[in-house]
Amino acid sequence: MYERILVALDHSAVTDKVVEATKHLAEASKAKVWVLHLREREVIPRMGLVPTESDTQASEVVESAVKALTDAGIDAKSEVRETIFGQAAREIIEDAKLHGADLIVMGSRGRSDLAGLVLGSTAHKVIHLSDHPVLVVR
Repeated sequence: MYERILVALDHSAVTDKVVEATKHLAEASKAKVWVLHLREREVIPRMGLVPTESDTQASEVVESAVKALTDAGIDAKSEVRETIFGQAAREIIEDAKLHGADLIVMGSRGRSDLAGLVLGSTAHKVIHLSDHPVLVVR
């Protein structure tokens, strides 16, 4: 089924469901999992790049996911990396290619169509830009 799964996590309420879905898929197909969290930074004139979360907050989400996956016997690795706000979708796509992922798993914050249109949706962008299958968990 799948040999390698890239799971992109944020701090949304659906993160636990994303990890659980990834766990079931990886167990069923004996896949290796790459857990990715991108620390988005805002570009503010005269201040430069400003982080939207601390190093601790960023690492907690991936460490928790990797622990849940490895406790289930799944080979899971992680990475926390910085990106500029609005570039996460492209970074996720590039990571999927880099790691040879057969599937991208990520969550959706459940914004309305209007809010997604105005604010943008990383999941929506990944679906449209990716040539990999994408599972969006709600």
